[in-house]
Amino acid sequence: MTSSVLDPAGDPAAADVLAEVETHRVGLTGYCYRMLGSSFEAEDAVQETMLRAWKAQDSFEGRSSRKSWLYRIATNVCFDMLAARQRRARPMDLGPCSQALDNHAPPTAESVWVEPSVDARTLPGVVDPAEAALAKESVRLAFVAALQKLPPRQRAVLLLREVLRWSAAEVAELLGTSVASVNSALQRARATLDTSPAVEAETYEPTDAAQRELLEKYLDAFTRYDIDGLVKLLHSDATMCMPPYPMWLSGPEQVFAWMTGPGNRCEGSTMVPVSANGMPAFAQWRRTEDGTSYYPWSIQVLEVRDGVIVGLNFFLDVERLFPLYGLPAHPDDLPVPV
Repeated sequence: MTSSVLDPAGDPAAADVLAEVETHRVGLTGYCYRMLGSSFEAEDAVQETMLRAWKAQDSFEGRSSRKSWLYRIATNVCFDMLAARQRRARPMDLGPCSQALDNHAPPTAESVWVEPSVDARTLPGVVDPAEAALAKESVRLAFVAALQKLPPRQRAVLLLREVLRWSAAEVAELLGTSVASVNSALQRARATLDTSPAVEAETYEPTDAAQRELLEKYLDAFTRYDIDGLVKLLHSDATMCMPPYPMWLSGPEQVFAWMTGPGNRCEGSTMVPVSANGMPAFAQWRRTEDGTSYYPWSIQVLEVRDGVIVGLNFFLDVERLFPLYGLPAHPDDLPVPV
């Protein structure tokens, strides 16, 4: 949806609605991403929110804030989208781990998988360190995947209450229900998450010297294709997955077998840091078979805890992901750092 569709020219009320959406766009996108588990669906949901708000501008009576009104619309958009499809997941949620050298199932539809997010599109800039940390925690891959196990209304209640810090009364008004119903839904949501706890991983802090050192070692090992050195950075229970393939691996030995076997064409790759899900991430370009050029291969999102890597997530839907991250098809076309 473009500004040509929502043209506020000559309509001050429509212009106010669109300006309000833009003010809250990052927050709305982050909320919709957590609800839907998809960056692309989140962008679509915010665009649909904008359209519905524009069409319903005359119905806004001022009893609540514009922000609350927009979040109510966005929540209903997400409910409509969730009613039309199955929940998204990670490969680890759908079956037992694979063996690196087995024959693996073919890729499945992108709609099956939780997708990575772009921090700049989902995490509003906040000054308070505690709020910033909470925002990053709430877009971690494992947490977003765990949210997908909740019924949509419980998902919305948990996000509005515990991530966005709305009061129970505010959430009840948004959902058109009672405070008691909101508190009950929150209790059930917490109980469900407690039975399937998300993998603990640290969010990325650029000022953390230990994290920087670990990432530098990983980047160096991967670009030199020193797989012996790379697996030394992994936790004994580290996992590796590659959506849209349903396979996933567990343990350094299996990662080594994959990297030196079916995955050995990653040797010679070029990588640059990107920002995804509040965690360390890299964009990867593979070298062509003749060694003369590169092509997009993956967005790598790393899960890190206590100085080691506990998860390697290679997202291969690069035809959609690289443009989402503003990345070119060839690394030589990257902007020159100032």
